[in-house]
This record gives sequence, C-alpha cells and structure tokens, in this order.
Amino acid sequence: MSEQKDKGLQVQCFVKHDAEQIFTGDNVPRLLYVSRQRLDASRHPRIMHAHEDYTEVVLITEGASNYLVDHRQYAVKKGDLLVYNPGIVHDEVAGAGTEVETWCVAVGGLRMPGLPENALLRKDKGCVFRAGVLYEQMDTLCKMMFELLSGQFAGAATYCYGLMTSFLSMALAVAEHQDQSLIESEEEESVLGNRVKRYIDAHFREPLTLQTIADDLNVSTYYMAHVFKDMCGYAPMTYLQKRRIGEAQTMLIHTKKSISEIAYSLGYDAQSHFNLQFSKHVGMPPGEFRKQYVVSKQEK
Repeated sequence: MSEQKDKGLQVQCFVKHDAEQIFTGDNVPRLLYVSRQRLDASRHPRIMHAHEDYTEVVLITEGASNYLVDHRQYAVKKGDLLVYNPGIVHDEVAGAGTEVETWCVAVGGLRMPGLPENALLRKDKGCVFRAGVLYEQMDTLCKMMFELLSGQFAGAATYCYGLMTSFLSMALAVAEHQDQSLIESEEEESVLGNRVKRYIDAHFREPLTLQTIADDLNVSTYYMAHVFKDMCGYAPMTYLQKRRIGEAQTMLIHTKKSISEIAYSLGYDAQSHFNLQFSKHVGMPPGEFRKQYVVSKQEK
C-alpha cells in the first residue's frame, strides 16, 4: 500500500473473497523444523541428499550459488524458492563466491489431491521458482516461525501451524505462475542419464564401479559417463561420492551411529578413506561436522 493510500484517520483493507481452503480432510501438514543457514555456514554445505517422507521448501535470502536439483543444474539467487518433494536429490555447490543464506521449512503430513504422500507439487511444475512479490512476506513468515520455535514459547507449535499453512499457500501460488516453457521434455540422452541417476540413487551404499554400473545398464562406460556428466554436471563416480557423503551427513545429524559404522554402511572399506572424502566435499571431517551441527542447533 502506497503512502498516499495510507493517509487518513483509519485505514481498512476488506476481504473481498472467501478464503480458499487448501488443507482439508486428511491433508493436514505438520511442521517438522525451520532452519536458518548463514552465509558463512554455506561454505560447509549439505551435500547431495534426499528426504523420503517429507517436503522441504527453501527460500534464498542472500547470495547466489549453483544447485543440482534432481538432475538439472540451477543458478539460484536471492528471491528464489526451491521445493524438494520426497525423493528429490538436491546438492549445493560450495566455493568462493557461491555462499547463500537460506530459510528451510520441512513439512510432513501432506496429502495433496492427486499427488504422492508428502509431496507438495506435481513433478511437471519443476522445483525452482522466483518468489517475486511474495518474497518479503515469505521471509517474514519464516523468521516468525524460527523465532517462536527457537524461543520455546508456550504454544509455539500452534502459532506456527497457521504461519506454516500461509507459507505453503504462498509457495503454491508462486509455483502456479511457473513458466511451463522452462520445463524441458526429455530427450533420448536425458533418459539414459536419468537411468544412471536412478541406479546410483538405489545402489549408492554398495561397492560400485563405473564398469559395474555400465554392465548392469547394458551401455558403454564412455557413452554413459559422457551423457551423465552433460546432464548433471558431475561424472558418475563423483555423483556417487557426493550421494554417499550427503547420506553420511544425514546420519551424523539424525542418528547416534559411530563414524566407522556410518562409513562401512555406505560402502567404504576404510574409515580413513571416508574421512578423506568427507573433508574434501564438506570442508571439515565428519566428527567436526557432527559437533558443529549440534552446537548450531543449540544456538538457534
């Protein structure tokens, strides 16, 4: 509302239409967490990972970076909204000049009509959007939820439920205006690239080699590697390492398993090799990552 319109003894904004009830029946979203990633923290990114039983909605509030979402590379920046349905593998590219500050809202309990359980959007809608005119409001809603939850206010969960449904409603409105011309149809090479991706996603805990992947998919190693890198921006074995490290981060955060248990469960035959790969991709060893993450949660 402009300053000119605000002039007067009293300003009222009337509701012109009845509210649309988006979340009804057994479609009752449940707020799992709200997290804040600072610019400096993004130098130690959450590597390639997916969530099987909830959706994450991420709002970029500062900076710019490159993200791999599903099988496409995106240049993201302030004002972008990212929606990760269950099973969508996502990865942040860290490095000088690629720091980002974000809000992340995780939601379970979704049963949107015609969609898989816990999914917010149809697959053909894409994953990355511009929040546009709703950016400021969405940023404010995230801040309010974060402050209520971190302050441990009595009734915080109840207050946050209304804020969350408003946030999700805005996310749906933003996605509704997605330019469908940005959704590319799959070509033959992309089909092969997705076959490779699905194979690695299903078997990354196993001792894979480039040759075993190619043999199981009945394709040549050279052609497979070329197509996959063109699609994802990573060589297949780099994708495999990042997928393992992303899963390791999830286990370090959400379980009490020892580092050696995590390493062996992800196909590493030596903890020293796992430690080396983890430090290479995250910028700190796994023990330090677990310690820093716990500290950051306590500081929220």
